[in-house]
Amino acid sequence: MKPQTSHTWAKESPYERFFDFIKLDADRFTILSEHIEKLGLNSVVIPIEGNKHFFIFPKGKNIRPSAGGAFPFKKQSPVILNAHYDRAPGSPGANDNSAAVFQLLKTALRLGDQRLDNWIIIFTDKEELKTGEGIQNQGSYSLAKKLLELELSNARIFNFDACGTGDTFIISSTVDYLLKKNERPGFNHASETINHLREKALGVARYLRFNKLLQAPTPFSDDAGFLQGGIPVQTITILPSAEADPFALLLRNQPNFADTLISGSIKDESVRHLIPATWRYLNSESDIPVRLTPEYYDRVIRFAVELCRD
Repeated sequence: MKPQTSHTWAKESPYERFFDFIKLDADRFTILSEHIEKLGLNSVVIPIEGNKHFFIFPKGKNIRPSAGGAFPFKKQSPVILNAHYDRAPGSPGANDNSAAVFQLLKTALRLGDQRLDNWIIIFTDKEELKTGEGIQNQGSYSLAKKLLELELSNARIFNFDACGTGDTFIISSTVDYLLKKNERPGFNHASETINHLREKALGVARYLRFNKLLQAPTPFSDDAGFLQGGIPVQTITILPSAEADPFALLLRNQPNFADTLISGSIKDESVRHLIPATWRYLNSESDIPVRLTPEYYDRVIRFAVELCRD
């Protein structure tokens, strides 16, 4: 599989602001805010502990509860599709995580066209951490606390991260690892929740007849902050099959490699090279658009739409 080099895809809605979004000097919050408004999506920005999160709702939902009425979906079980819109300093962030942001914008438009109305799309701030920061500094940690306060504890959350390169869906098992390492009360319920979310994701993939599919541990993402904040989520990412297949074989032959990957403790290049190349480029100046494979983006969008169909 060769990356698509033509940029004609970025001329189609909603991708037309993509290359503005990945410029190193881009004001990503402003670009995203302007673009959401231009697309006519029903959205509101909710600031939480200094972070600015975008919430997009189906048309007709009251997005300003202060004007009267309850927050949308209170005590209900909507599907929440999440993608972080921040990026590591010095990185264009083409795959991490601009691709998923624009894929979910397309998803929002398609959900509206199909008149599905049991969903929320959230673009989270501060997924990337600075040296010395921990999971509780993630935007998703305080966001999870806020969702609990808004009585959205029953929401079914699917986190999309690095979905711009490849043809193989990776259904992350990272939360299983985190749960095994933590014996906090209430985490048995979290295990049940993540199992239900994973079965939903796998069921949708089977329904869509996606035959390139792998359950595997994935790098650190918003799922860590959500879980620490009290809400388990299922992460979805994408890899090229040329990387996913050897990665699956590696995990079978070296099961302990999962611990090394998730903990982020890989320093030795003799071990680091075992990580799929797509993931090695994340958070670096090498996360550039030439590595993207937009010919597969519609699969991600179809998958996201089906997750919202009960």
